[in-house]
Amino acid sequence: MITTGNNQVMSDNTNDIDYAVTVRNVYKNYGDVEALRDLSLDFPRGQLTSVLGPSGCGKTTLLKIIAGLLPADSGEVTVNGQPVTRPGADRAFVFQDFALLPWASVLRNVAFGLELRGVAKSEREAIAEKYIGDVGLKGFENSYPHELSGGMRQRVGLARALCVDAQVLLMDEPFSAVDEQTRRKFQEDLLNLVKNENKTFLFVTHSIEEAVYVSDQVAILLPRPSRVSEVIKLEGFRDKDATSIRRDPEYLDIVDRIWASLRTYVE
Repeated sequence: MITTGNNQVMSDNTNDIDYAVTVRNVYKNYGDVEALRDLSLDFPRGQLTSVLGPSGCGKTTLLKIIAGLLPADSGEVTVNGQPVTRPGADRAFVFQDFALLPWASVLRNVAFGLELRGVAKSEREAIAEKYIGDVGLKGFENSYPHELSGGMRQRVGLARALCVDAQVLLMDEPFSAVDEQTRRKFQEDLLNLVKNENKTFLFVTHSIEEAVYVSDQVAILLPRPSRVSEVIKLEGFRDKDATSIRRDPEYLDIVDRIWASLRTYVE
């Protein structure tokens, strides 16, 4: 395990790491409220980085700026070396509240991004069917959102993000609205996606245990105005069986350490 702190977010081996997303000296205000202050952070390509911090510290704001859904007041965000000025095909957002089209079937919801890009119906539906199967929803292609459980609707949202083949997936507390059993299954599925999809995942969560379980690195943000307090790089977990990670003594130690760091900010 390697850790860095005091807003120094790069390791000694920075030159050896390929970063898909970089955030440099970003500021963001909402009127008189300073949300982000001089925030810098790197997201290694092909890895999952969790962003963790107290409620209201700017986690979702950071994600939306990277997505191009919200402008920064100053600073720079790049994806694959290109400055972010608007949403782009290289990024896909998985929302906490599913954001599905209620009048569309699962198949059309998943294929919707490709439909907007003008992909032929037969091609986009074939791609959508693959990812529907990958997230465990085969057989529900013709179902509608109101016919699905919360966990199933979240799977539809994840399949839709995967379907457009974006290089960066931004996930804003995607598992917070499901029960604990479903959440654990989602976490295991996410580990498999990170391993098999070769994409970069940016994952916002309030759960310390979840962040340590699914991540290659965890970025801890300070309370508003948010800055990076520390980046914890997790090594070795990806070589373990997913079901054994939670029993690993190092996993438990890291969870306890992050809680000790954050508990000061809990009212």
